[in-house]
Amino acid sequence: MAYRRVAQLRSYQQFTSYCESVGADLPVDERAVFGKESPLARPYAYRGHDFSNRFAILPMEGWDGDSDGRPTDLTIRRWRRFGESGAKLIWGGEAVAVRPDGRANARQLVISDRTVKGIAELRESLQDAHEARFGSADQLLIGLQLTHSGRFCRPNGPALEPMVLYRHPSLDKKFQLEDEDCLMSDGEIGALIEDFGRAAVLAGRAGFDFVDIKHCHGYLGHEFLSAVNRKGKYGGDFEDRTRFLRETVELVRALAPALDIGVRLSAIDWAPFHAGNNRIGEPMPCDGETYPYAFGGDGTGIGYDLSEPKRFLALLRELDIGLLCITAGSPYYNFHIQRPAIFPPSDGYLLPEDPLVGVARQIQVTAELKAAFPDLTMVGSGYSYLQDWLPNVAGAVIKRGMADFIGLGRMALSYPHLPADLLAGGPLQRKRICRTFSDCTTAPRNGMVSGCFPLDNFYKSRDEYDRLTTLKKEQAAQKA
Repeated sequence: MAYRRVAQLRSYQQFTSYCESVGADLPVDERAVFGKESPLARPYAYRGHDFSNRFAILPMEGWDGDSDGRPTDLTIRRWRRFGESGAKLIWGGEAVAVRPDGRANARQLVISDRTVKGIAELRESLQDAHEARFGSADQLLIGLQLTHSGRFCRPNGPALEPMVLYRHPSLDKKFQLEDEDCLMSDGEIGALIEDFGRAAVLAGRAGFDFVDIKHCHGYLGHEFLSAVNRKGKYGGDFEDRTRFLRETVELVRALAPALDIGVRLSAIDWAPFHAGNNRIGEPMPCDGETYPYAFGGDGTGIGYDLSEPKRFLALLRELDIGLLCITAGSPYYNFHIQRPAIFPPSDGYLLPEDPLVGVARQIQVTAELKAAFPDLTMVGSGYSYLQDWLPNVAGAVIKRGMADFIGLGRMALSYPHLPADLLAGGPLQRKRICRTFSDCTTAPRNGMVSGCFPLDNFYKSRDEYDRLTTLKKEQAAQKA
């Protein structure tokens, strides 16, 4: 089936009729409200901190640090633009590794004694840019996402150097993982928890308000939640699969008591997908009648069950964690449920569903979790693909209490000032709206820096733009 581009759906009737035709059940207001009357301009209070709007900037993995994991001028430029966005909640800004061998790429940031000064200056650059544009930075709440990439570690270049919790038959096959030495012992996990504790102390020293203990997208924190077949104290039943979180939180609280804690969670996951007939994505075969490795899955590999995610949120409440960011799946093995896009990344597959269905799924999951845990502050994800219709859907979500904040990821690369423009009364700048070309994924996965090459003139002027254009032509020719 040929899916229509969102940019072609110019009227409310066109958009809603098309959503109905593909099965995307989205809340949508016929008229987007801009300016001070917008639902997205409603104030929100969290533990004594007052926000004047409902936008959040989501953490993304950067590919433009130096070899030691320090920010470069490219990193600072991105963060300054995040500060100029108008969003008051900066959720992590960046995925930062707690130690060098946990990086997902050789240019990802690492927080250590050697890099903390640069990371502090990075936060200050965001804050200064916000204050310069809006007159004050008092309402900003800035977090740092702490991560270890686990199965997807590439700290020294393109080759995988994985550290895994259990042998996963589908993912081991997909990524040709044969090395038994990559299995982490309980002792190694204990040492990693100490690394998270040290990283949190440094984040506090750098001036961040909170740290995100990352549990999403197939990285190590997320893999704990699916480690149903792991032996030892960090796998098996729910209590043991969440031991990493509990012990990490306990240590962070002991070492950095003034630092708040949040969690970004892949609340649902599916089986790994690969290119099937006509290169359309389909789930990889799995031994057995059910697929047991999807946290929040229903056993089929292509559906969800929120029973365990709700247990996880209840645990967050017990741990006095009030900040939660909801996402889904993984960019490495089922990108269409995690990051809906009309154009797949170069190493992906053709879409098995309209991306609007993926957006609707994430919004519905977040809404169900928010209804079950109204006291938790929840940030939703997946909104960039809505493009011109983002204000209409995001406003409806906030009005209906389906989430507390609207998270922007890819959109913040092409059009970081969208929140500021909307809150100032609009209109949006259509030529800057992210069209999900996936170049911000294709370029880094082929050794180039991260950025929006199609829409940001800064990146169009770099050598990588021509390299990326040539690469895409070559890959298209190979697939023809």
